[in-house]
Amino acid sequence: MKFVGFAVLMILLLVPRASWACACGCGVFEVGTSSMLPSSAGGMLYIDYDYQNQYENWKGDSRAPAENNDDKKIETSFVTIGVQYMVNRSWGFQIEAPYSNRSFVTTGGDSGMDNVSNNWGVLGDMRIKGIYTGFSPDMSNGVTFGFKLPTGNFVHNDAFGDIDRDTEIGTGSTDILLGAFHRGDITKDGMWSWYVQGELDLPMLTQNGYRPGTEVDVAGGIYYNGWSIGDVKIVPIGQIIGSERTSDSGPNSANPVASGYQRVLVSPGIEVDVNPVKIYGDVEIPIYQNVTGNQLVAPALFKISVSYAF
Repeated sequence: MKFVGFAVLMILLLVPRASWACACGCGVFEVGTSSMLPSSAGGMLYIDYDYQNQYENWKGDSRAPAENNDDKKIETSFVTIGVQYMVNRSWGFQIEAPYSNRSFVTTGGDSGMDNVSNNWGVLGDMRIKGIYTGFSPDMSNGVTFGFKLPTGNFVHNDAFGDIDRDTEIGTGSTDILLGAFHRGDITKDGMWSWYVQGELDLPMLTQNGYRPGTEVDVAGGIYYNGWSIGDVKIVPIGQIIGSERTSDSGPNSANPVASGYQRVLVSPGIEVDVNPVKIYGDVEIPIYQNVTGNQLVAPALFKISVSYAF
């Protein structure tokens, strides 16, 4: 537990504190899914669907007039297919291949004053991670380490160049991923449990003069294991998620003075377990957010995950 606490602290300390960044911040979907934390040797196939619709203009910690932002909407559906496999009770790996579909409405076009809509869907940036859980016999403590690869398209050819680099689905960067998690019981009978999880996404190799912001996401949750209907186990979950991302930089940065945020979200969720299948869903609602400049934010984020253990 002390090691995991130290690892999460290091994740937070490694994040530059200059300013807060970027349009999407979709790394928030990588934490907070307690059913994804490994608890035994073996494998799991899963598919995630994540959704956010950014249409409210904010500046600082409050809503701002829509006319202050040339961008009007960024609506994105993320579909991720992944596999997690624990070779034994200490070592494993995880591979994720995302596909994203995005609708982007902004002011531009031939006159520079039109409302222009762009819609496109492409492969996103793949993630490859190792997992180590050998700190305790019950695999309750773990660290993750790996890379985000520049497999997603980051130079979408729209007619008038209205899509900035921070609105592209791919970042064009190779990132280091570092994470840690802990899972434990609150009550002796194991009916109430808790977990904490964090991940740092640190861009290292970049392309075409654009460096996306460094992102850190941390989640903590409590869940109840005492509900079941026949062989169906029902687990309600309450969690809180913190997300921060530093500003974009580089000569081709979209807008470093108007990119960046920090936010806190509450997220009620539920997991349905019909062994070997698990279905998980949650909604993530911001209760605090502070953005740099004018940025579009989503009033809620949604997640559904279906996994199969083998």
